[in-house]
Amino acid sequence: MSESKATPNVVLTGFMGTGKSAVGSEVAAQLGRPFVDMDDLIIEQAGMSIPEIFEHHGEARFRALERAVLRDLAVLDGHVIATGGGALVDSSNREMIARSSLLICLSASVSAIEERVGEDLNRPLLARPDGQQRVVELMNQRAAAYAEIPYRIDTSGRTVAEVVAEVIELVESGLGGVLRLPVSTPAGGGYDILVGGGLVDELPDLLAERGLDGMIGIITDEHIGPHWAERLHRALVAAGRECTMITLPAGESQKNLTTISRIYDELLAAGLDRSGVVLSLGGGVVGDMAGFAAATYLRGIRFVQIPTTLLAMVDSSIGGKTGVDLPQGKNLIGAFKQPSLVVVDPSVLSTLPSVEFRNGLAEVIKHGIIADPLLFAQLEGPGPESLESMLARALRVKIGVVERDPFEQGERAHLNLGHTFGHAIEQVSGYSVPHGQGVAIGLIASAHVAAARADCAPELPARIAGIVSYLGLPTSVSGLEIDAVMAAMATDKKRQGKRLRFVLPHAIGHVALHDDVDAEQVRQALTHIMIP
Repeated sequence: MSESKATPNVVLTGFMGTGKSAVGSEVAAQLGRPFVDMDDLIIEQAGMSIPEIFEHHGEARFRALERAVLRDLAVLDGHVIATGGGALVDSSNREMIARSSLLICLSASVSAIEERVGEDLNRPLLARPDGQQRVVELMNQRAAAYAEIPYRIDTSGRTVAEVVAEVIELVESGLGGVLRLPVSTPAGGGYDILVGGGLVDELPDLLAERGLDGMIGIITDEHIGPHWAERLHRALVAAGRECTMITLPAGESQKNLTTISRIYDELLAAGLDRSGVVLSLGGGVVGDMAGFAAATYLRGIRFVQIPTTLLAMVDSSIGGKTGVDLPQGKNLIGAFKQPSLVVVDPSVLSTLPSVEFRNGLAEVIKHGIIADPLLFAQLEGPGPESLESMLARALRVKIGVVERDPFEQGERAHLNLGHTFGHAIEQVSGYSVPHGQGVAIGLIASAHVAAARADCAPELPARIAGIVSYLGLPTSVSGLEIDAVMAAMATDKKRQGKRLRFVLPHAIGHVALHDDVDAEQVRQALTHIMIP
């Protein structure tokens, strides 16, 4: 007998005074589900009121109780849950509860919140004379966290019954188990990265919700096509979408202008016009080519990414960089093309060979070194709480960087940590060394350069090599000549004139860009990671 599918919880979160408890209890009554008010559970477990918890034990103790209650609730199903206003501000809490829940954020204007909260003494975070200013400060502090909640309902000037009706409509049509990571773009607006199991099957609705109509050109390769492309194609056709599918040979060696020309020919033959959408279904190679084709076909059409490798999920599918290789080096021809949507469905990783999963972990390690020491520590030790949590933490690092520097004029270069070494190793090996392995080795080499310059602690190269090895990635490469790797780095597109720029780790969570690295230091670093 097949196991019945769990019914997602309905979780209402948002700022204090937005109506979570009143709306939640009525939604539960109408749906015939149990209702849980998290604050009531915390009061029951602590044996004191929330103001008393803050007064006697401080906010840290309250947040610990909150997290413990959330952990218990996350294993339930079919409940309606109202959280405290700060319960899902912590990213780990959001990731934990999102796996089993339909998340809805209730919002309201500052004036509406003031009117509803009034002089409520049970709001310890508002215990200041300048109550209105405190409301604004807290709302600003929590804005980014609330933005990651997939669905949002404004309750200002609306009755409980009106809000309840909208919540129930979402319960009937919305998707549970989804985390939304918004990305802003230079031209204004932006796009969503949606993280959640089973999202590939929901793609027709996801496209329709965002007005991504028109003919769809699915671009995939011969490795991923048999597993997911036909399934996706059937779902889209069943939803009434006109589709064409282009299946390319797999591998980095295919990422060239000849393949791009073939994509153009097949899109034209299918009749895809400027109202259409190019949909990439594959790893980084497919994504780079599909994105470049979308940027240049008919002077640019819309583009959706469905990455199917861990490496593409956490790195190449975000930020809009696309391109193809020339014989002289990787990604020397390309364009910035922002996607309209990125769908990260961890379930597609079930068909990914274990070696390719490990290759993707190199980019996760990189993101931990750049800006997330906790992620790095989790990888060193017990591991992240879940695959979704690891994906979200790694994604947030890249999102933050590309939003601050969309065109690689400064900080975005930090994402090249390990890549100057890695790309050269890939090229000299004839791409027999995959990208992830090249980056992993490059991370170690970069740390050796930093240590030789006294830019980092002497033990950092060994620590990075230790986690690379622990996660099943190589710490060295054999059979290549140091002079050949040095020559390949001289053609790297990240050079400034005749000088190479290196991103070097100064500590876990802190990297910096340097253009004054001595060639001998680079050569010495290569001796640590190259076996004759």
